[in-house]
Amino acid sequence: MPKVKVARKSTALDMAPMCDVGFLLLTFLLLTSTFIKKEAVQVATPKSTSEIKISEKNVLQILVDNDGKVFIGLDKQADRATILEKVGEKYGLSFTAKQIKDFSLVPSFGVPTEKLKAYLDLPAELRDMKENALGIPADSLNNQFKDWVKAAREINPDLIIAIKADQKTPYPKIKNVMSTLQDLRENRYHLITSLEEAPKGL
Repeated sequence: MPKVKVARKSTALDMAPMCDVGFLLLTFLLLTSTFIKKEAVQVATPKSTSEIKISEKNVLQILVDNDGKVFIGLDKQADRATILEKVGEKYGLSFTAKQIKDFSLVPSFGVPTEKLKAYLDLPAELRDMKENALGIPADSLNNQFKDWVKAAREINPDLIIAIKADQKTPYPKIKNVMSTLQDLRENRYHLITSLEEAPKGL
């Protein structure tokens, strides 16, 4: 008996549902993800087992790199513009509208006030260069850092202060920052660390 030949059918698949699912996943990830803010310097924080999270709003972040240079970051653009004008008044500096706008777009900075105008006149891509990360003076003879923190607190009384220091930063540099905050009666602040698994048995 002759065998019955089964007609071959096309193996084409409809990819439309797969594409729909892919785009839905992509949209979901974009809407739910939080982007890391650009910082003036890269800081490798020490590890701790603390799981307390600080708010992401109304934060004055103090960055201290491994050389002890101090940088400041504010999350609100309007606060950045106002603090620049306030500190400028103290040091007899006036800024153009463009410089104020450019400063409001910088999430964190660290430049002495005497070099601030030159820093703001640089193109955005040059501001991020390592040689322009000079740090805000925070020593006893020229403590400009104290003036920035004081101005920030006057502008926004609800600010949360957070210190993010490198694990290789010399302790005297951190102590100097903390002493400055104590001089301003800022005795409550957070120390940002990397999360480490707690030892077993505790």
